[in-house]
Amino acid sequence: MSSTFYTWLRSPAAREYFFSTHFWGPVANWGLPLAALADLKKDEEMISGTMTTALMCYSMVFMRFAWRVQPRNYLLFACHATNATAQSVQEYRFVNYWHRGGREKKLAEEGVAPAVEGKVTQAVKAAKEEASKTVA
Repeated sequence: MSSTFYTWLRSPAAREYFFSTHFWGPVANWGLPLAALADLKKDEEMISGTMTTALMCYSMVFMRFAWRVQPRNYLLFACHATNATAQSVQEYRFVNYWHRGGREKKLAEEGVAPAVEGKVTQAVKAAKEEASKTVA
């Protein structure tokens, strides 16, 4: 098996493949999924829901392209499948943090929520009083 690979590696077909955009395009594109994988450890506060959705859709479109082009570009497909998966995880983290109570839970664990809650309530009351004074 390995001798077959080494024979192919020395062939003109291998040189043609390694010096083509069919190879270097996906190699250059691997920066996206590698960055997405590195971002999985970062704080949810920093996730952009809009950008994550755009990158997820972008990768799904190019997964289809990589599959439909002839000859099929498996390297490009793997690159975008990895990115789409990582962006999907980021999207889940974003929704969980901002829309399903993850932020409040985190703040409560840090002991910040009660102090902030009181200040927010006071600020809302002050704003309502100020608004009622200007209307009257």
